Amino acid sequence: MGRRKKLINNTKIPQYKIEAIARCIMPDILAFYESEEGQKEFAEWKAQRKAEKFGVEGKEKD
Repeated sequence: MGRRKKLINNTKIPQYKIEAIARCIMPDILAFYESEEGQKEFAEWKAQRKAEKFGVEGKEKD
């Protein structure tokens, strides 16, 4: 049986409320990322992250 990941909750919001909200918004998040617009934005985000990590020269930054 797999172990559950330890949850990190540094707020005063009860964990069950956070999970309830997540269950409500998860279908919308998945639908967005499956859409053409969502895939385009995700590709742009990945390219931006790569540019930040490697810089213009293509070498990894320290």
